[in-house]
Amino acid sequence: MSHPPSKAPHSICLLRLSALGDVMHMVPIVRTLQATWPDCQITWVIGKLEAELVKNLEGVRLVVFDKSQGWRAYLDLRRALKGEHFDLLLHMQAALRASLVSLMIRSDLRLGFDRARGKDLQWLFTNKQIPAHPGQHVLDSFFSFLESLGIQDRQLRWDLPIDPAAQMYAKNQLRDQRTLIINPAASFAYRNWFADRYAAVADYAFTRYGLKTVLTGGAAEIEKQLGRDIEAATSCPVTNLIGSTSLQELLALISQADLVIAPDTGPAHMATAVGTPVIGLYAATNPLRAAPYLNQRDVAGAYETAVLNAYGKPSDQLPWGTRVRDQQAMKLVTVDQVKQQLDGIMIRLS
Repeated sequence: MSHPPSKAPHSICLLRLSALGDVMHMVPIVRTLQATWPDCQITWVIGKLEAELVKNLEGVRLVVFDKSQGWRAYLDLRRALKGEHFDLLLHMQAALRASLVSLMIRSDLRLGFDRARGKDLQWLFTNKQIPAHPGQHVLDSFFSFLESLGIQDRQLRWDLPIDPAAQMYAKNQLRDQRTLIINPAASFAYRNWFADRYAAVADYAFTRYGLKTVLTGGAAEIEKQLGRDIEAATSCPVTNLIGSTSLQELLALISQADLVIAPDTGPAHMATAVGTPVIGLYAATNPLRAAPYLNQRDVAGAYETAVLNAYGKPSDQLPWGTRVRDQQAMKLVTVDQVKQQLDGIMIRLS
């Protein structure tokens, strides 16, 4: 086993702006750094929305980059970091915006992804790259950054503090009832399942296990409409909170629920962070890369079939992470699959 460098860095800057699921994957990275180098000062440059989710993470200084401000956001970041020089920058987002942000961060050692994963020419903005490792889960790829520093002992934990007011909100909403949270929509519509299928699962969960369904999600009209369609198709009680919660309130709801069902979207990974079982619905994206990390066995998926239908070849003959950008692929995920996974989780919980 290799060991971390004998001389611990005094300061580290983490650069990961988005998205919600990836920010959840970052928390065990923070926990591992804190356990390995407890005296190291950790700064995390993060997006404004995402910062709301981890604002209570102790021992970490969050520096917010607000992309809605355009070029002013870069100037604000430069001012916030003026005069600072980090021993180490972990550039953990292969995207042009993040690489431009990295120019505002002074550090001698700038560690990024290998060229195969360093999209948008990320390697031009770093001076050291992690080893190539095809076929990794996103969280494992993040841990590869630490392994490149000689850190092998993972802290696979989140322990994410939640606002007390948000916890009280969730308690008042759920009222100690057994609860299934369905977060039906992802940021891309091609990842979404269908209202009638969600409704069928909600009815099954209620009649078989007494689980009351709560719908959650963002304020986009496509999400709200999907929620209304699910409500209309169910015969069981449904509470629709889509578009009405803050991220802290959503995290609290998920933490107090018995079970979550979601496609490839941030709240699925929020469930992992708070220890709530989650059934991920995967046909458009590869669950081996992006499923909720602690519930990979609970995926209801059809990715391999979807890839074969779309590209005429199996996934191992395509670039890792290939997506099927066609919502029809999600029809391959059946209600019976989800029921079977739900049954398995409920048996484990009993």
